[in-house]
Amino acid sequence: MKNLQRNVFSFFITTILAGGSSSALAASSTNIGKSYGDLRLRYEGVEQDNSARNASGLTLRTRLGFSTAQFKGFSSTVEFEDSRVVAGVDDYKNTLGLGNQYSAVADPETTELDQALLQYKTKDLTAKVGRQVLTFDNHRFVGHVGWRQDRQTFDGASFNYTGIDNLSVNYSYLNQRNRIFAQSKDISASDHLVNLSYKTTHGVITGYSYLLEQDSKGDNGLDTYGVRFSGSANKGNSKYLYSAEYAIQESQIGAIEYDASYLLLEAGAVFKGITAKLGYEVLGSDNGNYGFSTPLATLHKFNGWADQFLATPKQGLTDISLALSGKVAQGTWNITYHDFSSEEPGAGLDDLGSELDLAYVVKFAKHYNAGIKYAAYQAGGTEFNKVDTDKLWLWVGASF
Repeated sequence: MKNLQRNVFSFFITTILAGGSSSALAASSTNIGKSYGDLRLRYEGVEQDNSARNASGLTLRTRLGFSTAQFKGFSSTVEFEDSRVVAGVDDYKNTLGLGNQYSAVADPETTELDQALLQYKTKDLTAKVGRQVLTFDNHRFVGHVGWRQDRQTFDGASFNYTGIDNLSVNYSYLNQRNRIFAQSKDISASDHLVNLSYKTTHGVITGYSYLLEQDSKGDNGLDTYGVRFSGSANKGNSKYLYSAEYAIQESQIGAIEYDASYLLLEAGAVFKGITAKLGYEVLGSDNGNYGFSTPLATLHKFNGWADQFLATPKQGLTDISLALSGKVAQGTWNITYHDFSSEEPGAGLDDLGSELDLAYVVKFAKHYNAGIKYAAYQAGGTEFNKVDTDKLWLWVGASF
């Protein structure tokens, strides 16, 4: 990629200066609890075929926390998170109004209380109250967006009950969504999340209801009801993977109501260390007026790493993908190709482009990890305001 090599040298110099001996990276544990931490230094470069200047960002995310030991089933966790620009490499639009002449890198500088919760746990019940990380299934509807430097968490109460064999019952009430754009863009809400899963010999069946509502935004609601099945089967030296999911969604914006559906079909196989997976995902449309929405999801995980479809177009989105992955030299590689089209085609609006994603991630010396990732999106029809986009990431991390 042109110009993305700029500041890469600074990335590696900072990595060396930030590195420490692995003996220093050990969690501190006492009889009252355990402290822990996680650091990630990451370079992100973005090039787009538009008037925005090429973006370069080098940021360090630091997460430090302490969890108390249990006392009669009770424990607590406090965790802080900080994201800082390193070596002055901040030529990017940071989502908070700075650097608007550049392409966006959604990693603003911020210091936040990431988690602050009280937990009560028995053999069958786990209850948490306060600010917490919350994920369900594959993160498609509820996730922590851990890819960004400012992780998504939620304020509220969550309950998990496992007292019936093979059944897991989850309920959460959320009154604030702490998003990835720093505190000023957090959202007050009244969200009810229900997720029930049952393990069978062939896979896990999940049913869910996610009833979302933003406070102080007039009449609004986003209600999603769905069912998911995911599993695997071994046959000889091969392993076969399969998933299917369907959901319906009702959206109310003022006096206007929309309906849309969601469909996912996945099939794959693992043979001699190589995993191949074919996916067909449809985020539906209401006659070209509304696209199926998943505002609490780990969106970067789906529909291409170039993040061109964080919001579903009003015409909906169909994503046909082919992914290959495996291991080499102590690390894991991944290649994914996406072909995008609108779910509600017509008048030249069907082609939404394609994307190639590449990644290699390695863990080493017990506490460290590093990786390189690249996304190349090629735009389709011009009616959707999409442009060719290339993104490159380089990172090192440490946990203790």
